[in-house]
Amino acid sequence: MRNETILVLADPSEPQIDLLKRSLTGVNIVVGNSPETFERAATNASVLLNWAGSLGLFREVFGMCRNLRWVHLRSAGLDKALFPELSGSSVPLTNGSGVFSAALGEFVLGAILYFAKDFRRMVRNQMAGVWEAFDVTPVSGQTVGIIGYGDIGRATAARVRPMGMMVLALKRHSSQLATAGPLVEETYGPEQRVEMLSRCDYVVVATPLTSETRGMIGESEFAAMKPTAVVINVGRGPVIDEKALISALSSRRIKGAALDVFDEEPLPQGHPFYKLENVLLSPHCADHTPDWLENAMRFFIEQFERYRTDEPLLNVVDKRLGY
Repeated sequence: MRNETILVLADPSEPQIDLLKRSLTGVNIVVGNSPETFERAATNASVLLNWAGSLGLFREVFGMCRNLRWVHLRSAGLDKALFPELSGSSVPLTNGSGVFSAALGEFVLGAILYFAKDFRRMVRNQMAGVWEAFDVTPVSGQTVGIIGYGDIGRATAARVRPMGMMVLALKRHSSQLATAGPLVEETYGPEQRVEMLSRCDYVVVATPLTSETRGMIGESEFAAMKPTAVVINVGRGPVIDEKALISALSSRRIKGAALDVFDEEPLPQGHPFYKLENVLLSPHCADHTPDWLENAMRFFIEQFERYRTDEPLLNVVDKRLGY
């Protein structure tokens, strides 16, 4: 068996580091959050785990390593990780895709019910001591359109279908349209997104951020939506044109939005999203279950066992496509 050295970009005090060391006995594990930590070990490092390092640190340490055989990211998102040297290298890159999907699917279902049952109005009336009966909307029979039908999209479909909702899915490449699976009623390509959006009561954005998807939901897409439509973004903020979204919400051209991701994070003080009554705002923590970090580390440990026994790695990224 090979002598392996893993470089881990993280604060050494994080509790998941102890889990890693307990699980991978006999492996040289070097943990730190500065380039100096890795100067001596980088030459022989075979694996680089970016657990919580900045892009600058990630890029610098990657450049120090000459014998890497695998790079793994804790997160699922790649938009801030695919720097040119990594993109152009032959070193396999994997990510945490799928680890957090169940929690995000639950957030989507919660957001759907939040708007359908007008929970904001209930809470507002309760706090004001107001007894005011009003009608609520059934979700059964309504349509959920999922933009980016990957792990998060499938987790969403698995939760809304039992509620009697119909699922439409948009996938970026036509070769994938036939593989959406039994949860999806119909599939669409990117050039058909306006057609799909016009049918949706809820629009779930779950696609990664790439050059293809940046700004793909803009003025023309909002114009095509029903006035009762709700947009739910659990992908990446810049997939939606933020100014167009604020305009659509402010003018009530759509019913509302539930947002877990934003153009700028943390969301700056005074941002319009804080004041809009038809926005449900989550500070990019919709997947932060009590065990989310432990699950992410356990996934890496499982991946490492696959790596050192020469089994195929899961979640291998197509660096050309960016996902």
